[in-house]
Amino acid sequence: MVAQRGRRNGAAAHKRTRPPGTPDADNAPTAELPAVSATAAYPEARAKSIPEAAVARLAVYLRILSAMAEQGATTVSSEELSAAAGVNSAKLRKDLSYIGSYGTRGVGYEVAVLVGQIERTLGLTRQHKVAVAGIGNLGHALANYGGFPGRGFPVEALFDIDPDLVGVPVGGIPVSHLDDIPQVCAERQISIGVLATPPAAAQTVCDRLVAGGVQCILNFAPVVLQVPEHVEVRKVDLAVELQILSFHVARRADNELNGKVVDPAVAGNGAVVPS
Repeated sequence: MVAQRGRRNGAAAHKRTRPPGTPDADNAPTAELPAVSATAAYPEARAKSIPEAAVARLAVYLRILSAMAEQGATTVSSEELSAAAGVNSAKLRKDLSYIGSYGTRGVGYEVAVLVGQIERTLGLTRQHKVAVAGIGNLGHALANYGGFPGRGFPVEALFDIDPDLVGVPVGGIPVSHLDDIPQVCAERQISIGVLATPPAAAQTVCDRLVAGGVQCILNFAPVVLQVPEHVEVRKVDLAVELQILSFHVARRADNELNGKVVDPAVAGNGAVVPS
């Protein structure tokens, strides 16, 4: 998945640079931050300083911790959580330090407290209403997916241009026409739009979502969208993800032919060891 902050008319996004010798934020040594209590409000400045890669991992930790909480777990060690998330313990502890959570030696982390801290960091203390544009096979599946409402993302609007679909309920919600996107999104206070349209229609539909007040767009169309600076876009290209997986399969086969074996402990980093 790729994050994109676009601009109208194809203007290039501002490129941030850092002084020579400054470590990348995601790999920099963990700073000693003050602990955050379970009920304290999360400082906005600190939230903005969290690297995007760490934000993505926090979402994974939250999913795992929520499942642990449902099973009655009250504490979890960094080793247990890192193993479940597929990261090393040092990276996990650094990620959690961004939200001021350090755990207790010999005990670990309190699951409920950690869930609350991550939810506040990710802005999940309130619901974000979702609209799906393009009710083809993918859009239909997304509209019917039951996992969104339980995680704070209720689907409140559906849009398509097909006259056979407009007015027909999908997942209990009648499909509206694409022309009605600005009005419906504004009325229902939609904050997240999911784009599952054909590529040719993606930019037009995106413009209508933005006109309706949508602040974030999850884009499944294989195009780069042009959006105002204040709109966040996440691009999901399933074909590209499959091609990346194909590369890893081919590399493993090449390593085996060359008498090398991929080290399972560091396979994610592409490391190999002599056979």
